[in-house]
Amino acid sequence: MRNSKILMIVLSTTILLASCAMVARGANEDMAAEMARLPAEAPMADYGEKMMAEESISGGEFDESGAGSASIERIVIKNANLSIAVADPVASMGNISQMAEEMGGYIVSSNTYKTTSYSGKELPTASITIRVPAEKLDEALVRVKAMVEDQKLDILSEDVTGQDVTSEVNDLESRLRNLQAAETQLLEIMDNADTTEDVINIFRELTAIREEIEVIQGQIKYYRESASLSAISVYLQAKEALEPISVAGWKPGLQAQKALQALVKGGQYLVDILIWLVLFALPFLAVIFLPIYLIVKAVRKRKQKSESTKPEKKQ
Repeated sequence: MRNSKILMIVLSTTILLASCAMVARGANEDMAAEMARLPAEAPMADYGEKMMAEESISGGEFDESGAGSASIERIVIKNANLSIAVADPVASMGNISQMAEEMGGYIVSSNTYKTTSYSGKELPTASITIRVPAEKLDEALVRVKAMVEDQKLDILSEDVTGQDVTSEVNDLESRLRNLQAAETQLLEIMDNADTTEDVINIFRELTAIREEIEVIQGQIKYYRESASLSAISVYLQAKEALEPISVAGWKPGLQAQKALQALVKGGQYLVDILIWLVLFALPFLAVIFLPIYLIVKAVRKRKQKSESTKPEKKQ
């Protein structure tokens, strides 16, 4: 009889694991009702109510009317990408590395390679990715952009993105609390197990729970570290590589670049016209003129048939 009770407890705990993915309060109420039906060896009847109280506290303080306060910790991941032209990309990359260390950040990756200018000269190019505290992201961007001579011309591109992961983190933390509570209950059940078979079955459940707990803890850690340290990726080109060839004030390379841009834009307009013609104009004209064509064709066919049936006149 005791073995069957233990098997019932293990089965009920398995049902608890399946419900961990549901973070809504309705799911927690169902889980509390399920735990209340367990045997006396598993004192978990009030487990659901405790978890609901914990989730209410974690979601924000509540006043007497039951309305939640607006003091919710927002977890936002902010990253930036910059492409700039500098006189010496390698030296500028070193300055960015030093800046990251001064701000309490670190270097994620850095690379240097060579490109060829219009005149055929090999010039260095560099790329670097750093992480700095999120509250110093704007300061870091200002310092990186201050490395160029002319910010209007030498800042080739700039992109700052933000991702709010507050909901994802709250869901993960709720699942983590449920799994940790289930793990505690299974450990208590294992202490009361009598047979080796029962211990092995409970140990398998504990192993599965522990693996899922570690996965969720890793996800939460990734989100929180990404939010606390912003990533900045900088691509550094040699300014000389962007300057066109100049002959006595005449810049044929610049004119060739403008002509190529005009050619690309002209081709783009032509393709746009063809797309509109195929996808819009032709179907629209078909809807209008196809019925007219069919009507005219039917009238001509009927007229020809009527003429062929008329008797020939006698001379």
